[in-house]
Amino acid sequence: MTLLQALFLGLLQGLTEFLPVSSSGHLAIAQHFMPGFEQPGVLFDVMLHVGTMVAVLLYFRREVGNLLVSPFRRDEQARLYRRLLALLAAGSVPTAVIGLTFKDFFEGLFHNLTVVSLMLLVTGTLLFLSERFRRDGRKQDQLTLSDALVVGTVQGMAIVPGISRSGSTIAALLLKGVDGETAARFSFLLALPAVFGAALLSLRDLHAVADGQLPVYLAGTGIAFLAGLASIHLLLGVIRKKRLFTFALYCWAAGSLFFCLSM
Repeated sequence: MTLLQALFLGLLQGLTEFLPVSSSGHLAIAQHFMPGFEQPGVLFDVMLHVGTMVAVLLYFRREVGNLLVSPFRRDEQARLYRRLLALLAAGSVPTAVIGLTFKDFFEGLFHNLTVVSLMLLVTGTLLFLSERFRRDGRKQDQLTLSDALVVGTVQGMAIVPGISRSGSTIAALLLKGVDGETAARFSFLLALPAVFGAALLSLRDLHAVADGQLPVYLAGTGIAFLAGLASIHLLLGVIRKKRLFTFALYCWAAGSLFFCLSM
């Protein structure tokens, strides 16, 4: 992998991780058309996801800090964050079960442009339905165990390239009557344990990285982090303005185009 390829893929990951258009799908498509692109397993892709998750940690540092100290405090705010922490833990269970059970199968789909294209069409449909039938109302303190388990299951399925993790999880919460900004924040926080878990599993591929490639990998990760900060801010604005339909159109167009190219 060249430095230019790593920087381009890092930028692509950062911009598409939080916008509901499937970062994994875009990475798979871009890598498909890159001559000579190679990586051990999906190590580079996971490193890019780590970069964007560090952006989440920085952007939501207050929420993350409150979550971490909530078990050691007894005030009302800490009680609410302990409840949120428990819901995030519950939601992580189905994600982990699905990810660990089907990891190898899903990784194999990254090289199947037809599957990626079809899943982009699915993502567009989910966004359209969530915008059409969303029922804003419930805030963070009204999230339920059912919400967490449904979103955790959806997040687990979003390991399929072309299914947007942020788009599908936010869509699920919107359809369950959760406020848009609350849905986005819960989606971002729920991704943290999943991505760092995937990063730990991918460390086994680190020894296969060619000499001199690690700085290239880190450069791509850094770009993903910077672009991720910008895309978080952009998506929160889109959610507030209820304009997810725009991204549905994009996913339908991209999915249709690359499906035709894959035939």
